[in-house]
Amino acid sequence: MSDRLQELSVFVRAAESGSFSRAGRELGLSQPSVSRIIGELEARLGVKLLLRTTRRITMTDAGELFLDRAREILAEIENAARGVDSLRGTLRLALPVIYGMREIIPRLPKFLAAHPMLRVEMAVTDARQDLIAEGADVAIRLGELTDSAFGARKLDTLERMLVASPAYLKARGTPKTPADLASHDCIFGPGNYGRESWSFTDEGTQISVDVRGQIHTDSGPGAFASVLAGLGIAMASTVMCGAEVEAGLLVPILRRYKLQPVEVHAIFPGGPRPSAKVRALVDYLACEIKRRN
Repeated sequence: MSDRLQELSVFVRAAESGSFSRAGRELGLSQPSVSRIIGELEARLGVKLLLRTTRRITMTDAGELFLDRAREILAEIENAARGVDSLRGTLRLALPVIYGMREIIPRLPKFLAAHPMLRVEMAVTDARQDLIAEGADVAIRLGELTDSAFGARKLDTLERMLVASPAYLKARGTPKTPADLASHDCIFGPGNYGRESWSFTDEGTQISVDVRGQIHTDSGPGAFASVLAGLGIAMASTVMCGAEVEAGLLVPILRRYKLQPVEVHAIFPGGPRPSAKVRALVDYLACEIKRRN
């Protein structure tokens, strides 16, 4: 790697992570080496790019402008290299648990077989991470997008339904209308964690009902295990529970009343112009998911 290219790579990773030591670990450099490289870059440019504190580094206004340009240059270099070589390096991927396990990870073998020099690091969690600090190249997000500064591409739209276990419905009865949910135990999962009402559409009419329940979790697997255990009625996507419905382990209810679907996006913390390896993965996933639909 040339000195100029190394400067850009070190600066981008230090700026994104807010830590010289983290940037050093990821790039195979010592913390003093990272500090020296950034210092030499600032001296060459004649401008301060990063402000150091005892806990974290932050960007100056000049640093933010330079970060955008540095990302573009690195992406252009990677694009040029892609024409003569296979994708290589590390691709950091952040996934929600159930969607990641059922829709993304099973599709990786084919992709990685085509790119044997590429390594994937996965953070699989339903918790909303600081994607910049964690160094994620691409994240899969379900629901509304809140990070407006990130680039994004829609991958999927998931139908949602209400489900319960046969044992729960035998003990408590099957709701016939949304209003009946008020007398049932409802499970609050990641998509409706902390909410006290569920909304439906019936032939164009909006219906909202206040619901209650003993189970509140920000974990998809936690909500899934709870509904399978007969602890209540849950709102779930077809990806989350389709196999269990088909096997009779869960029963769809109130199918006449439509829930708002969930959109799935790939988001790019590095901005709207992702690297070649990110674009390759997202293009592949979009094609595979479209084929499934």
